[in-house]
Amino acid sequence: MKTTKRLFLATAVAFGAFASLGTAQAQTALDDVMKAKTIKIAIPTDFPPYGFVGTDLQPQGLDVDTAKLIASKLGVKVELVPVTSANRIPYLQTRKADLVISTLGKNAERLAVIDFTAAYSPFFQAVFAPKSLTVASFADLAGKTIGVTRGAIEDQELTKLAPPTADVKRFEDNNATVSAFVSGQTQLIATGASVAGNMMARNPQLGAEYKLLLKDSPNFIGVAKGEDALRLKVNEIIIAAKKSGEIDALAKKWLGRPAGTLPE
Repeated sequence: MKTTKRLFLATAVAFGAFASLGTAQAQTALDDVMKAKTIKIAIPTDFPPYGFVGTDLQPQGLDVDTAKLIASKLGVKVELVPVTSANRIPYLQTRKADLVISTLGKNAERLAVIDFTAAYSPFFQAVFAPKSLTVASFADLAGKTIGVTRGAIEDQELTKLAPPTADVKRFEDNNATVSAFVSGQTQLIATGASVAGNMMARNPQLGAEYKLLLKDSPNFIGVAKGEDALRLKVNEIIIAAKKSGEIDALAKKWLGRPAGTLPE
């Protein structure tokens, strides 16, 4: 019995030491980044305007610029790590990336496995139209044709907000909705920021711009669970960049509207 008890105590002590070591290791990301003078940041390359490959074959977009901004404020080089929606969180958990800046929304399921910084950019559904068309409120949609993808979030929100006399034309997918607007079948388009950003980049002759907000869902930066030092440091950078106008400038550059008020 005594031998068994001693063995149990020894095992418990060893486990406690291992757990403490794990906790200590879990808090070294910021130190490791500063020591290596490089931060690995996961970004999208297939989701314009947040992240995509430009004509020079280099990643660009709002998320890419945000990654570069954070690295610059830390005084380190940035190593961009391309990810998909499916592997971005596993890359963070397995330390293939120090941060994930990839249109990541915060929810309870994700909070169980990773931590989040303050929000760094908006992700929204909105109404877009040529600059020449005056639209300052939803009342201004009266008598105008608006293209939207049937059943999408923007369709649901537009149905609630558009006046009865607005001519809402519903299409079966985003490509058809965009094609209708580009070809002049509709005067306005209600769609997500990523679809609109891609459309505007491909069709600059349209002079399309952001007009009215339908729904806003901000993006957050993902950090490995327990990496509080890194998370708090990135929070400092984001909050300072909001105050300086840098966050608004990036949103304006890539999304056509300032970031506005974002949760911290």
